[in-house]
Order: sequence, then C-alpha cells, then structure tokens
Amino acid sequence: MSKAIVFDLDGTLVDSAPDLMDAHNYVMKKFGYDQKPLTDIRRLAGRGAANMILSSLKKEEKMFDQNIHKKMTEDFINYYRENISKKSQIIKGVNDFLVWGKSQKINFAICTNKMESLAKKLLKEINLIEFFDYIAGVDTFEYRKPDPRHLTNILEILDIKKEDSIMVGDSETDAETARIAKVKFILVKDGYTEKDHTSIYHDYFINDFTEMNGILSKMKFLN
Repeated sequence: MSKAIVFDLDGTLVDSAPDLMDAHNYVMKKFGYDQKPLTDIRRLAGRGAANMILSSLKKEEKMFDQNIHKKMTEDFINYYRENISKKSQIIKGVNDFLVWGKSQKINFAICTNKMESLAKKLLKEINLIEFFDYIAGVDTFEYRKPDPRHLTNILEILDIKKEDSIMVGDSETDAETARIAKVKFILVKDGYTEKDHTSIYHDYFINDFTEMNGILSKMKFLN
C-alpha cells in the first residue's frame, strides 16, 4: 500500500530564514523602511512573499499604498531568486531521513506557500529535489495553506489516501491545513512561528529529523 509524507519547506526541511530576511531587508532599505532582525522571521514567514512584506509595512509609521507593496514584493522575489541558497541550511537529519524514506518506497511531496518556481530552485540548489514526487507552491493551485485543498489535492495527484499520509510542518498554518484535511500532523520544533509548540495543534512532535523514524514506528506508519 502506497504511503506519502507531505512536507512544508521553509523552517521544516530548510532553515531559509537568513536568505529570506536578507531579501526582506534589501527591499525595506531600498524603499526607505526599517530593516528587521533575523528573529522577526517567526512572525513574517509562512504565508508567502506578499504577506511577509505587508506584515512589515503594517508595523511602520511611514505610509504605503498598494502600488508600493506590489513593487516591493516584486523586488523581494527577484532579489531572493538570485540569492536563494546563499545562507540556507538543511535541517538536522533531513538528508538521512529522505534517503531512508525512499528506500522504504515512501512518496514525498512539498506543500509550501513559497512560489513553486522558487521552491524548486531552492530544492535543486541544496540537492534535495530528487527526493520529491510532487512539489506544490503557493501558485500551483487556486488555493493555498491553510486551505486544506492545498494538501488534499497533492494526495489526489499522488493517488494516496489521507489515512496513508502524514503532513510535517513547523507552524500553525501547516497544523491548521492538516487538521482540517484530517491528515496526521507532525510538528517540527523551532519553526517560523511566534507560538510555542504546546499551543499548536499536532499529533506528534519532533526536535529534528533524527527522531522521525522513531515517530513513524510509533505511528505504525509502514505496517
């Protein structure tokens, strides 16, 4: 029986915060706004580039309009595309787990609110893209996380039942997506969220991917 694990990307498989914040601060400085510390990634990431910029602009006293927001988002994406993997690091244990999972014939997919082209570029540059059977970004479908269809449509494409799948993510956006979709959810520690892990819905919790095999055994996922 086929199984699938669907992963969020930023903060789950890859610590992409340094490159995201470099792009963010490049744009903020260019347009005359305050730059933000790396720690702000926890409140800024998870819902795509446009929302990331908008969240920062709302904290500013300086006025802005939709045209400025649109141009800043475009500049953010262009800068980030060219610098997408300069500082990003794969989360501990991810490589070994993906290798093991493929040996067990598990289908792997990505469900991210990053643009599909950017997700594929990042995965290619950090040498992880070969592990994934499907990659769905914020612009792949007409809906995005936390809309559960972002997840369930991936499972339909892979032809795998919900009960034979798991979602792995690092934030309440991922958690809500899995909860509404009725898919088991594993929460990764220290994600891009301001919430403590105890206040985020999850079925299981891991500190890093060295613990994934044990969790899957506990879940009897491959039985």
